[in-house]
Amino acid sequence: MALHAPVGHEKIETNNFLMIVLILLAVAFGGLVEIVPLFFQKSTTQPVEGLKPYTALQLAGRDVYLREGCYNCHSQMIRPFRAETLRYGPYSTAGEFVYDHPFQWGSKRTGPDLARVGGKYSDEWHRIHLINPRDLVPESNMPAYPWLTKAVVDPAGMAPRMKALTMVGVPYSADEIAKAGDEVKGKTEMEAVIAYLQVLGTARK
Repeated sequence: MALHAPVGHEKIETNNFLMIVLILLAVAFGGLVEIVPLFFQKSTTQPVEGLKPYTALQLAGRDVYLREGCYNCHSQMIRPFRAETLRYGPYSTAGEFVYDHPFQWGSKRTGPDLARVGGKYSDEWHRIHLINPRDLVPESNMPAYPWLTKAVVDPAGMAPRMKALTMVGVPYSADEIAKAGDEVKGKTEMEAVIAYLQVLGTARK
């Protein structure tokens, strides 16, 4: 009996290279169909009412927040479920984070969600909590960050940082960029982080 060359799906299933290429093409196409429309939806590209870009000090605090890996334990996304909104407040929307590059949504919650932490506690509470979390929350397993009280924000790095953000759509004015260094001059990283935490979620409030 003569053997015939495989045809159709049989040919694809017996050719590893061809199968891999077609899978990658299918995944890429599916991803584009899911993602591309989001770039044209106002709900994902327009800021919510009242949202303002981070000030120089808040932006410096955000950089410290990222550097210290705070996002590894604290998400900034409240999901649209009753249990979530009862505990944390209104669920997160994309319009709240259009000026965040990258945004700090996520699913990891070793510690509480921080999407609405702004204004929830006083500056002094945050200062004590960052120096030694167990002074306020005895069961906390969060590390302490006492060095932030001595580390000083670098004024020279702020204007270039803000200028770079204007290239991806953050509406900083030339005047705000010019004054950025003076705004953070002499400020500690502790003050910067607290300023960042105190603005989280305040646009929706």
